[in-house]
Amino acid sequence: MTTLTTHPDVDETQRVLPRPKRIDGIPMGRIVGVELRKMFDTRSGFWLMASIAIAATLATGAVILFASDSSITYDSFGAAIGVPMTVLLPVVAILSVTSEWSQRSGLTTFTLVPHRGRIVTAKLAATLVVGVTSMLVALGIGAVGNVLGSTIKGVDTVWDISLNQVLSIILANVLGMLVGFMLGVLIRNSAGAVVGYFVFAFVLPTLSALLAGSQAWFRDLQPWVDFNFAQTRLYDGALTAAEWAHLGVTSAIWVLVPLLVGVRLVLRSEVK
Repeated sequence: MTTLTTHPDVDETQRVLPRPKRIDGIPMGRIVGVELRKMFDTRSGFWLMASIAIAATLATGAVILFASDSSITYDSFGAAIGVPMTVLLPVVAILSVTSEWSQRSGLTTFTLVPHRGRIVTAKLAATLVVGVTSMLVALGIGAVGNVLGSTIKGVDTVWDISLNQVLSIILANVLGMLVGFMLGVLIRNSAGAVVGYFVFAFVLPTLSALLAGSQAWFRDLQPWVDFNFAQTRLYDGALTAAEWAHLGVTSAIWVLVPLLVGVRLVLRSEVK
């Protein structure tokens, strides 16, 4: 038989309970790092990233082999490299989002980090990091090709792209990646989003150009409603104030608003 000893001089209401241990959330930097690693971990992801450097190298080699002596300039290499970049980088952005649904990993991801907004933000940050880094690598390959090509052809090395033009080219490709990211969160299916991007990037501009060529009323309206028309001006160099306004309005219509709608759908959709 045990005896319970109490201390009448101790007030139960004044007892200090141990403070529960604080558990910190996962830092955003770690989430971004995980999203970056997920872009490279799979075999398809690795080769998709490698294809960016491979495409830049092939484009550089094509300029050296087939361009005339007068065309061996940095601008020629930049233009050649820009063509595959406009296709590959948006696909990278699309797959960074749709992989959670197409590979059925979304349930694990959103269980480990229940706040889906943080995941979407981390994916967007990782996409932008990959886009800017890829463009710098591609432009670096073009610079090497410019030096090598001028040496082989026996002509002077011409650096006819300014720093502002380089920044404009990077911005143009980042906007292209944002289009891919927007389609990814809006459609959440790899095949559907890729097809949607090709329609957006190649079919709609053609229809817009045909309409502008045949309808005078649309000719003046085109810069305000055709995102591709406004975006391509970035490849030409410095934009005027009016062209910046065109780019801002079309980006809001075709990128920002659909992106916000897509993010809301991601936050509310059921993950299976």
